[in-house]
Order: sequence, then structure tokens, then C-alpha cells
Amino acid sequence: MARWNTIARFGAVSAVAALALAACSSTTEEPGASSAPGGSGGGSSEGLIIGTLLPLTGSLAFLGPPEVAGVDLAIKEINEAGGVNGAPVTVIHTDSSDTANAQIASQSVSKLIADGASAIIGAASSSVTLNVIDDITAAGIVQVSPANTAAVLSGYSEFYFRTAPPDTVQGAALANLIVEDGVKNLGILVFEDDYGTGLRDVIVEGVKSQGVNVTYGETETFDPSASNFTAEVAAVTATNPDAIAVIAFDQTKQILPELLAAGFPGDKLYFVDGNTSDFSSDLPAGAIEGSKGTIPGANPTEDFAALLESVADGGTLDSYAYGPESYDATILVALAAVRGGANDGKTIAENMAAVSGANGGTECSGFAECAELLKNGEEIVYKSVSGVGPFNSDNDPSSAYVGVYVYDGNNVPQWQKAVFGEI
Repeated sequence: MARWNTIARFGAVSAVAALALAACSSTTEEPGASSAPGGSGGGSSEGLIIGTLLPLTGSLAFLGPPEVAGVDLAIKEINEAGGVNGAPVTVIHTDSSDTANAQIASQSVSKLIADGASAIIGAASSSVTLNVIDDITAAGIVQVSPANTAAVLSGYSEFYFRTAPPDTVQGAALANLIVEDGVKNLGILVFEDDYGTGLRDVIVEGVKSQGVNVTYGETETFDPSASNFTAEVAAVTATNPDAIAVIAFDQTKQILPELLAAGFPGDKLYFVDGNTSDFSSDLPAGAIEGSKGTIPGANPTEDFAALLESVADGGTLDSYAYGPESYDATILVALAAVRGGANDGKTIAENMAAVSGANGGTECSGFAECAELLKNGEEIVYKSVSGVGPFNSDNDPSSAYVGVYVYDGNNVPQWQKAVFGEI
């Protein structure tokens, strides 16, 4: 279960003064490129190689830029501080795409295994992870997702970690938000997907326990590959809900015009991390103004947002979603290798919980400060930028923040507040 408290915007995220760094060159490579030497699964015996499996194409491609920026920022900081175990860190970016293009993630994982990655940051989609996690962990490679939330992944493998909270946290936050807004009858449009139905189940349990009637969607789902949702929209609106929660990815761009054309109020919609995105180019101005969405993770400080943009392709980002979590995932991998004194996946996995703070120790921020403490034989509590707590026994964050966003007149989600939950 989760306990919730509202926090002020800049109170959720740790100070980033320690993150200031020179704009030096890094070993970051272009997506899909690699100059890394070949190696066996579990990592090269030379410098630490970190791969990414993030959405550069597909229905979650809008999450790719901030996630890649988070990894690149961490790599730059790590290498500016001297690298890991005496050598620079190399990053190899690959595409995860989505479940409609499952072969892309499989090919990317095969490449990262062959190239000697010791750790892989990604995937963003829980369903993509479920398609490739067995291959990754069987190779002795640590997988750290900055965005997976499916409950089925909790405790899945000793090699699997995540810096995003499971759906029990986001689902509870969204359920409480719906109840606080006075909704009495809720409809849900959800795609048939492990992420979608898992999150739906938590929301349903949360709202029903507080007296809300679920009019549609408790058992009904739609095909993720569908391109027309007229029947689903007619079915949910026929139940006369006060509000509708849409749990989907890119399908939302087709669902929203049909909901609005059916006469459903554009300010009575709720979204989740998979679709709380910019709809300014997809809908008339003001079409969904006032609707709300949730994204796990505290809103980054202005300083950290600027650091993300400093390494982003094009120098700007439309969203910071999961950028802090991607940064934290990369820093934790590097610190685990430092603590264990080796760069292989097994060593990293065995030290991840400890460097996150599970054993207690001295609180520290950023790679340089934390690595120095480890080299001096101290235990540490890594102060995460995303606000997540140390890993628990399931390799999930023991606590986390969920951001609440409200759509403005341009149909762009604007950060409103964050709630804190302990699992």
C-alpha cells in the first residue's frame, strides 16, 4: 500500500549543485552505433559498458529524448570524475521501439550482449521488458528500467531493478486524485496490455474502495493495434460516466477526437504516464483544458532540467518525463561497480541495493561525491534526483513521487504538484 503527502514543487528533488559539470566530451555514441569491443554476456573485463534500450521509435518515442538525456548526463558526469574502476564508461544507445515492433528490442538486446554490456538501462515499456528480460538476465546483465511500472516485474530477477515505482504507487495516486475531484461514476478506456490492465486494476480497487462506481472498463479492454475506437467510445459514454480515465499509449491521439466528437467534456479526462503528453498539434486549442494526468517522478528542478537539455539532441526537450530516473539508474550502476571493484553484471547486481542506501550510510549526491566515499570504505545512501528511496527486497524503489499534471489551453500538460508514496 502507499501513504501520500502533497509536496511543494522544488522540495521533492535533491539539490543539484553537485551535478554542475564541464561540457566535456563523453563516450556517448549515436543511437545504434558502437565502437565498443566485443565481449561475452555479463560485461567486458575492460571498461564498464552501459547499454540503453529506450524508445527511439514507436508509440512511446516521446519518452526517448528525456530518458536518453538522463543517461548521457550521468555518463558525462561519471567520466568527468575519472570513470569507473580506472577507465571511462562507454554507452551504447539502441532502440526498444514498442510491442508492435517486438523484433527491434530483441535485435537491440542481442547487439548489447554481443558488445559486452554489463548493464542495460531500459526498457520504457513494461511489455517490451517482459519480452526481453529473460535474455538479458540469462546473460548475467543487469537491467535497470527508468519507467517500467507493471507489478508483475517486482522481484522478477536478481538482475532486474527499476527506478520507477510499480503501478501500485501511480494507480493509488490517480485513484485518490479522481476521488478528491468528486467523481462518482468513472469510465475507463484501457488497452489489452500488461501495463494497461495492471494499472487499471489498481485504479479500480482504489476508487471503488472510496465509493466511486466504475461504469465501464473494469473488465472491458481494446486491442492496442486498433486504429478506430468508435465502438469503444460509444460503449463507455453510454454508461454516463462523470469522468473517463484513458490508459493507453499513442492510441490516445485517435481516442480523444472520437470522445470529443461524441460530446464528452474535454475537461473530465484522466491520463497516465503512457499518454500524459503534448496534444497541442493533435486537438483544437482548449479541447482538453483542465483534464489531468499522472507521471511517476518528481518534477526536476530548473537547474537539473537545464543540465538535461545541455546534453539533449537539439539542446531542448519537450518533456522531462523519466529523465531523472534514467540519470539515477545510470549513476547507481556505476556506483555499484565502484563498490564491488569490478565491472561485470554479477558484481553490479550484488551491490545495487547497498549503494542505493538499503544498508544505511552517509548520504551523498552525484557520482563524484558518492564514489569518493565508497573508495574510502564507507557505506552510502545515494540521494536520488528523482526522489526514489533505496531498493527494497523486490528491487523496486521503497518510496517514490508521482507528479500530477493539468492540461492548459494549448493542450499541454503543466506540472501542478507531486505526491509521495511509500510502498
